[in-house]
Amino acid sequence: MSDKHHPTIGRRALLGAAGGLAAAPLLGAASAPASSQATGPGRAAAQAVSGRRRLGKLEVSSIGIGVQNNSRKYTTETPYRPEQIALLRAAFDHGVTFFDTAEAYGPHECERILGEAIQPFRDQVVITSKFGWNIDLETGQRGPGLNSRPEHIRQAVEGSLRRLRTDHIDVLYQHRVDPAVPIEDVAGAVQDLMRQGKVRYWGLSEMGIGTLRRAHAALPLTAVQNEYSMLWRGPERDVLPVCEELGIGFVPWSPLGVQFLTGWIDANTRFAPGDIRGGETRFAPENLPHNLQLVALTQRWGERKQAAPAQIALAWLMAQKPWIVPIPGTTNAAHMLQNNGASNVRFTPTELEELNAAVRAIEVRGQRLPDAVLVHSGREAPPAVRR
Repeated sequence: MSDKHHPTIGRRALLGAAGGLAAAPLLGAASAPASSQATGPGRAAAQAVSGRRRLGKLEVSSIGIGVQNNSRKYTTETPYRPEQIALLRAAFDHGVTFFDTAEAYGPHECERILGEAIQPFRDQVVITSKFGWNIDLETGQRGPGLNSRPEHIRQAVEGSLRRLRTDHIDVLYQHRVDPAVPIEDVAGAVQDLMRQGKVRYWGLSEMGIGTLRRAHAALPLTAVQNEYSMLWRGPERDVLPVCEELGIGFVPWSPLGVQFLTGWIDANTRFAPGDIRGGETRFAPENLPHNLQLVALTQRWGERKQAAPAQIALAWLMAQKPWIVPIPGTTNAAHMLQNNGASNVRFTPTELEELNAAVRAIEVRGQRLPDAVLVHSGREAPPAVRR
């Protein structure tokens, strides 16, 4: 997967670059920024992703892209499908080789979008998908609870392969730990898929430390995918140290805090019915003013490094460990280009120490959504069971 064909874009060429993404449906979104994420001094940084990182033995671009909201935004709108396909192809043209989705996203629809988008260059990219929710394999209807029974895993993967238009999934995650199925049985089912050439590597998402160790002992893991950002630093206590010990890569989902760290949300923001962020108490009116200290921090550092707040948040994640690969999602071409530019933001050791201290001094108030709400919405969720 050589990246020699990807063009390099100047840091202050965002609008021009976004206007030339070779896909007409993208022009409107790219040339007219949809939020403050892409405007203001230092906000016009648009570059191809620079550098590559390793998740275990797997090499990927240093920034990936999450294909989750491309069928339905948090704000409940349905994006124009051809535009989303063009956006994902443009991401590849600008250096992204790591694309993340799941059967639960849509459900099923985001796999279809990604499969169509990457078909022309499938063998030059790494794609991931996930199983684990109790989802009807044909209709996509979500049932209660979780399902990681081996037979269900095999059938779920067959459906994912069809929708992704491929014969293999590069990284297959268990989306959530099913307490009814021993993790060793899950590992055995995935190993069978590996032997058949349908899966290359596997990973876990939002598991407990005991499960992580048992899974890795049964079948070595390539990656863990958990929520991690300046807004939620839970993995720092236990998960990241174990990943480092075992040589497992780490993929933060929601690295921009569901848009919070871009500066798009302010103290007066209220969420419309159906927007899942309205149920998160960290975004409640009584907590927002306090938590916005994080946004102010990214803005100050953005001025200091001539970068957008979102780029500071992503660069901070990548600076924590060389085997961390964030996967910001977006439906907007200008934002995709800006996210890519985060790979060019560098901190000296002294700067990183200063920034880390400032982040950790801000104690975030409020909670993430409860698991039941997240299951219903299809968004990522904290684990129902930790073992």
